[in-house]
Amino acid sequence: MPATPPLPPLKRVPPGAWIALVWFASTLFTLLTRVRLPGELEPEKWPAAQLYRWDGVTITVLSTAAALYGSRLLVRRPLLALALLILASVFETTDLAAGGIPMTQYLAAMLALYFIAATRPRRTAAIALVMALVTLVVYEATRLLRGWGVSTSAELAVALVTAIAWLLGNSAYQAHEHAERVRAQTAAQAVTEERLRIAREMHDTVAHSIGIIALQAGAAARVAATRPEAAREAMRAVETTGRETLAGLRRMLVALRAADVGHGDGTEAVPTAGLDDVDRLAAETTAAGVRVEVRRLGEPRPLPPDLDLSAFRIIQESVTNVVRHSGTDACRVTVDYADDVLALEVTDDGRGRGTSTDTGFGLAGMRERVALLHGEFSAAPRPEGGYRVAARLPVPEGVR
Repeated sequence: MPATPPLPPLKRVPPGAWIALVWFASTLFTLLTRVRLPGELEPEKWPAAQLYRWDGVTITVLSTAAALYGSRLLVRRPLLALALLILASVFETTDLAAGGIPMTQYLAAMLALYFIAATRPRRTAAIALVMALVTLVVYEATRLLRGWGVSTSAELAVALVTAIAWLLGNSAYQAHEHAERVRAQTAAQAVTEERLRIAREMHDTVAHSIGIIALQAGAAARVAATRPEAAREAMRAVETTGRETLAGLRRMLVALRAADVGHGDGTEAVPTAGLDDVDRLAAETTAAGVRVEVRRLGEPRPLPPDLDLSAFRIIQESVTNVVRHSGTDACRVTVDYADDVLALEVTDDGRGRGTSTDTGFGLAGMRERVALLHGEFSAAPRPEGGYRVAARLPVPEGVR
């Protein structure tokens, strides 16, 4: 039940903003290389004749506008965004008197290609790579056909870096896909393991109930002729125990039958716990350094074993999470015995994280327990700070 931690500051910047920033930085760098900087005898590259004229300024402004518009479209229409960025790079290059598209002018398109490869389906990423590489080939071929000079070596370097950007993005995409598959598989395994654990606990509960029924039925059979009243009392106990056991089975075993569970395999029995153990849990947790305040509302009453056990496990898991991850020294447990529902609430004033692991297995287990009992569950940070876990478990009519 973790509160999603905030993203690092750099991760909060959208991809389009990064591309726009790269475009401005590369354009500024291109202009700086065409003026004599301090310590230089002459500019690194001589500017084209039109660079500082009105037509050169117009080309720069139009190229920048196309690049910025492409940056805005990257998330919604990635291929169109890449086309605009490539067009802006080509258009800007015509203002530089260069034999090929410079690396600096193609950086924004390379970065867009990386984001597309990292976040989009393979078909879209492949089309984007073809667009980026074909543009370089067509640009050089056009200059050759017109008899203009070309920079073949420089363009090969640009093409190589473009392919590397795509490969890095594709690698990031594959890593993300693999992580998603692992998370899904791990979550499914966690749910299955939790169901098996619940089934083992239910096995103990049902075995105990059946044992009671067998003893009471045997006693009733022995005294049926000589002590009819005692026999009737024993049979009433059999009826009560049987009804409680059947109610628990109806709520639990139907949901658990999908799991391949076998009994009598030598598995160590899990001791049955319940809400009567909450005070002991609070005392142990307080001794560990986190004070637990227990508040009971309504009139406590006996509950079905499966309901009692699940309620205790939910409180136990929530308190354990407070101890491990909340960073606070106190929490509050509220058990409300309403007429038709058992309401549980665990709150703290800590950092707003509520899971004992980063994978959310605590949350998965509690949700599974509540779902099997047809209840309601919520876990989220509180507006005033800290974390709140709440569960509402319906109480069978026979024990209301």
